Amino acid sequence: MAEEARSCKNCGTVSEGWYCTQCGQRLSVHKVTFRETLEDLADAFFSVNAPLFRTVRDMILRPGNLLRNYLDGKRRRYYRPVAFFLLMTFLYIVIRSLIGFDPFRDSTVVVEGDQVTASLLTEARNFMLININNFLFVFVMTLALFMKLFFFKRYSLAEYIAVSFYLLGIYTILVTGNMFMVQYVGDYLQPLGITIMWLYFIFAMVTFLQRPAFWVGLKSIFVFLLAFITYGMTSFGLSYLIVLSRQG
Repeated sequence: MAEEARSCKNCGTVSEGWYCTQCGQRLSVHKVTFRETLEDLADAFFSVNAPLFRTVRDMILRPGNLLRNYLDGKRRRYYRPVAFFLLMTFLYIVIRSLIGFDPFRDSTVVVEGDQVTASLLTEARNFMLININNFLFVFVMTLALFMKLFFFKRYSLAEYIAVSFYLLGIYTILVTGNMFMVQYVGDYLQPLGITIMWLYFIFAMVTFLQRPAFWVGLKSIFVFLLAFITYGMTSFGLSYLIVLSRQG
C-alpha cells in the first residue's frame, strides 16, 4: 500500500514517506512538543545522520579504517570529530560530577620556595586539575603538531587536527572509565588510563598510516610522549598566568 503524499511545511514540496525529497525535513511536523525535542536529541546523537555508536565502535576496533575513510571524504558515516570530542568531554564532566570524583584525592605536592611563589604554584596546579577538560583542546593541538612533525608527508596539519579530535574523544572515554576504577578500587590505578591510551595511540597510528609497523610504532611512542609533556607544561603555564592575573 502506497504511503500518502504530503506537503512539506518547510518548502511546500509534495512527497511520500517520512522526509521531504527537496529539503529533507520530516513531513510529520506539528506543534513543537517535549517528545519531538527529545526525539530530535536522540536523532542527533544516535541516528544515521550522526551514528555515534558506529563511530565509537570503529574508533575502538578499527581506528585506522575510520580515520582514512573520514579523510577520504566519507563524512556522513561517522560522528564529526569536533562534535565527538565535545560530546565525550561533556559526558566526562557530567559523570565526574555525579560520582563526586575529586581530582585532588591523590595529588599532594610540596612546593619549595617563598610562601607567595608556593601559593601561586599550588593554585595554578589546582586550577589546572579542576579545568583539565578545558585544557584538552591544548592536547588536541600538541598531538596534531607532533603528528605533523613526525609524519609530515602524509597529511596536512588540518587533517591531523581532525584525527586528534577523534583520538582524544577515545582518550576521554578511557579517562572516564579509569575515573570509576580510581574512585571505587584504588588510587594506584590513576596511571592506567594514560597508559592504555598510549598503547591505543600506537595501535591507531599503525593501522591508520599503513606503513612499516615498527617505524610507525616507534615514532608514535615519541609523538604521544612529547605531545603529552607539552600539553602538561602548556596547561600549567596557562593556569599560572590565569591565577597570576586574578591576583593582580
